[in-house]
Amino acid sequence: MTAFSLLDLVPVVEGGTVPQALANAAAMARHAEECGYHRYWVAEHHGMAGIASSATAVVIAHVGAATSTIRVGAGGIMLPNHAPLVIAEQFGTLDALFPGRIDLGLGRAPGSGQRVAQAIRRTLETAPNAFPRDVLELQSYFADDGQTGIRATPGAGADPELWILGSSLFGAQLAAMLGLPFAFASHFAPDALDQALAIYRRDFRPSAQLDRPHAMAGFNVFAADSDEEAEFLASSQQQSFVSLRTGNPRQLPPPIAGYRDSLPPQHAAILDHVLQCSAIGTVGRVARGLAAFIDRTHVDEVMITSSIYDVAARRRSVALAAEAMESLRVGA
Repeated sequence: MTAFSLLDLVPVVEGGTVPQALANAAAMARHAEECGYHRYWVAEHHGMAGIASSATAVVIAHVGAATSTIRVGAGGIMLPNHAPLVIAEQFGTLDALFPGRIDLGLGRAPGSGQRVAQAIRRTLETAPNAFPRDVLELQSYFADDGQTGIRATPGAGADPELWILGSSLFGAQLAAMLGLPFAFASHFAPDALDQALAIYRRDFRPSAQLDRPHAMAGFNVFAADSDEEAEFLASSQQQSFVSLRTGNPRQLPPPIAGYRDSLPPQHAAILDHVLQCSAIGTVGRVARGLAAFIDRTHVDEVMITSSIYDVAARRRSVALAAEAMESLRVGA
């Protein structure tokens, strides 16, 4: 049966603060654990006023301490920003603190603009083989196989679950080649979803970590007790996407009634395209949307994300999404 997990961008809402966002993240991770979610992931972004998860490993430690059974991790770490040894030490530490619960998703995008990326890692290498080489180096530190001539402490012998993330065909190809699980960012970049999954499954090579393909895809859920309320709640993320795509990123804004209908046609088209992997509405409507997505993709896991301004409404949406997934399980 398809597993379901939660991606939390640790949003800083308009009028809110970073301490509030981090406290909300710990509470949301506990809530996800209680609702039966399999994983709770945060993602590395930099230079964005509305996202508080830039120090990703620190945030994972924060939510790991607030939970007891749910897997916690990065969805993901943008490896070009870091020396692999540093990531081995960070996630070796997390694995020592929370054994058997740590995930390490790896992406090759900077998670920021070029200027911010340069400030993070002063010398940026753009060679096509840089990311695969860094992944192999990171694996070597965890395996403690001596290939680098350096022993990561912590890190040597650690066993975080490695994932390759992607929004294009490259990540699918690399995950298949290395025999690692693959997560596709269809919640904001849906274009190559079907082709990427097909390539990953076709070209997969078994590895010590995984004997057969294991795929996850992102899906937006805005659930409420009525379709009208869910549409209203979804307008916060819709505003954020339009702002981002038009070069004006901002903190997560309050919802606006009728927002989508107020947009010019070109902005409405951008929004409909980028958020096409979404379900908005009551439990029944969300369950139908999730069922159609799973039937289309045959993914092993769905990574649900739900950026909602009001934290109580977001908790309700996360709980209703879990109800929707459970209804599919019972129906199956």
